[in-house]
Amino acid sequence: MHLLVLVSIGSVQFGAAWATTIFHRVGPSGACLLRLASASVVLLVLTRPRWRLLSRRQWLTSGALGLVLAGMNLTFYHAISHIPLGTAVTIEFIGPLLVALAGSRRVLDLLWAVLATVGIVALCHGITQGGDATGLIFAAIAGLLWACYILLQAQLGRAFSDSSGLAMAMTVAALAVLPLGVGAGSVKLLVPVTLGIGVAVGMLSSAIPYSLELRALRRLSTTTFGVLMSLEPAVAALSGAIVLGQSISVRDALGIALVSVASLGSSLMSRAAPEPLNIAP
Repeated sequence: MHLLVLVSIGSVQFGAAWATTIFHRVGPSGACLLRLASASVVLLVLTRPRWRLLSRRQWLTSGALGLVLAGMNLTFYHAISHIPLGTAVTIEFIGPLLVALAGSRRVLDLLWAVLATVGIVALCHGITQGGDATGLIFAAIAGLLWACYILLQAQLGRAFSDSSGLAMAMTVAALAVLPLGVGAGSVKLLVPVTLGIGVAVGMLSSAIPYSLELRALRRLSTTTFGVLMSLEPAVAALSGAIVLGQSISVRDALGIALVSVASLGSSLMSRAAPEPLNIAP
């Protein structure tokens, strides 16, 4: 089960790295559209939502989550078009960390907040010194939307007894991104190579990790799952280095390590509800 989560994390991050290879053709918005559209088709086929039987609450919850997914994926893809993947994912981790720490009243949790802050400051220093703060802003927004996603995903779990709600949310996300994606990529979205990469990214970043983590969460404790997820920033940096040749400076490595440790400590001490599936960017 541990291996399934690790494979899922690698799948998400290598998918994100691969997505950047088509940015020059269809832009981040076009790549985001291809990912969400392909993932939504797969999830709809697998879950087959019963549209006519849905309640108002189910429509509103899945719709809200879909809009958040759209914004989260768009801002994340725009972030990694400006800054390295490992840096973007690390900064984005402020979302889950904020959710984990928000309900805590323990003094020890202040340590995790301080470690995360120091790590993010270390990463931000390198970015601002290089003169490109745009990626930092997009990554921070993606992180805040990730926090909203976690809270809404919990509501989705209460509104639906199966996974059809997630399929609906993914469909709403794809429709929300459609105008921007088509505007950025136009007919280039249908070029076979570009379309193929976009579909592959959708499978790697959404469909595959969703399936793997669904199996893993049936047997793993939420603490164990959270500990494994703390490896995500490091895996993202590794993916960026392997797929895109992005370098990792000592400062970057330190920042990523501090945020990962903060996430690890927060997960070990957390008594919160189960982590949501890692279909986020």
